[in-house]
Amino acid sequence: MNLDLKIATRESYGEKITEIGQKNDKIVVLDADLAEATKTSVFKKRFPNRFFDMGISEQDMLSTAAGMATCGIIPYVSTFAIFAAGRAYDQIRNSICYPKLNVKICATHAGISVGEDGATHQMLEDLGLMRGLPNMTVLSVSDDIQTKWAIEEISKIQGPVYVRLGRLKSPVIYEENQKFEIGKGIQIGEGTDATVIATGLMVSEAILAKEELEKQGINIRVIDMHTIKPIDKELIVKSAKETKRIITIEDHSIIGGLGSAVCEVLSDEYPCKVTRMGMKDTFGKSGKAEKLLEYFELTKSAIIDEIRR
Repeated sequence: MNLDLKIATRESYGEKITEIGQKNDKIVVLDADLAEATKTSVFKKRFPNRFFDMGISEQDMLSTAAGMATCGIIPYVSTFAIFAAGRAYDQIRNSICYPKLNVKICATHAGISVGEDGATHQMLEDLGLMRGLPNMTVLSVSDDIQTKWAIEEISKIQGPVYVRLGRLKSPVIYEENQKFEIGKGIQIGEGTDATVIATGLMVSEAILAKEELEKQGINIRVIDMHTIKPIDKELIVKSAKETKRIITIEDHSIIGGLGSAVCEVLSDEYPCKVTRMGMKDTFGKSGKAEKLLEYFELTKSAIIDEIRR
């Protein structure tokens, strides 16, 4: 993991969608007056005729994307997660997921790490909302390399996809040649003292906790669960059998997100105790992202304290 190189996944998205847009002229991008923040402005500059600024009209934007998809176009739709998954939920459910249309929803500024925008803009429920929808694939990416893979990979599959992207810059975890697969988590380490299943921004924190714990003689493994749906049941059960504890951590509510998904798998396949770290049934607050992550115990230190408890 390169701690010196930090890139926000929204920036990786803007760069990659422009790159694959050069190879596939069926790809278009729709945004809701936030192109500079979501980084789709990069695509807009390169392909002005394939970029559609829908204004502050998210529900209309998703419905328009659905119509485009019926014509064989591959629309990538972007806005903040609070608006994409929240304000336009009805359109996603009935106009995109129900007919299983090929729309890619790439939602930026997700989670508590949105920071100063405050509780109204800190989307903490999107994974739960999206994974509950039939036909929807849900991704929550952790770094620059993984984001670029995901943005290209979803263009190759048919059907609705939701990709959760962040505002805060995060360490680059993977090498360029890292292999990923939708529906398959990444196991980091072979530790048996505990398994930390993390997603998105929390993956780098879990790896840092792993490295610190090794110095103390505690060996854990980390799973990067980049696909929330379909989730990697086999890897979850394997880790539960091979390690003493299961801990999940997410920049999201512990209700409905990664923690709930893991608990559902283990309840069916291998019942055991799971500790869920995340937002504990509360809204966020306004403040610096790093301070909020500390306040809500979403850091390497919080993971270490939980494992040593």
